[in-house]
Amino acid sequence: MFETVIIATDGSKSGERAVAAAVDLAEKFDATVHALCVLDESRVEPLPERLHNEVAGALEEQAQEALDAVAARVDGETVRTVRHGDPAREIARYAQEVDADVVATGTRGRDGEHSFLLGSVAEAVVRTCPVPVLTVRQLES
Repeated sequence: MFETVIIATDGSKSGERAVAAAVDLAEKFDATVHALCVLDESRVEPLPERLHNEVAGALEEQAQEALDAVAARVDGETVRTVRHGDPAREIARYAQEVDADVVATGTRGRDGEHSFLLGSVAEAVVRTCPVPVLTVRQLES
């Protein structure tokens, strides 16, 4: 049923449960795991130009660490990919390119009474992704 599982991660604490759930799903179906991190370069552009290379390098390093964290939880091979651009658009595009069966992503709930709402990236992925999306909310610790 599931042959290709994409785990879209930014390495944040809020995505840890999504990684665990997706790895469990992939292992149950002996699926190939694709760890995907999308760097949103629009966050670098407003910074002073002298900082662009340094910040971009730090983001790239952070992305590799996020992918390494996913791979460490997987028994076997993990396809690791870093993309640049709009996260939701790139996640949907990648899912189509690799013929994924499901995309798993974490969602940061908003504070207060609206904690059940999806974060903006997770919401956009759910709306635009051509395959089913598993969203997993981080429980309060």
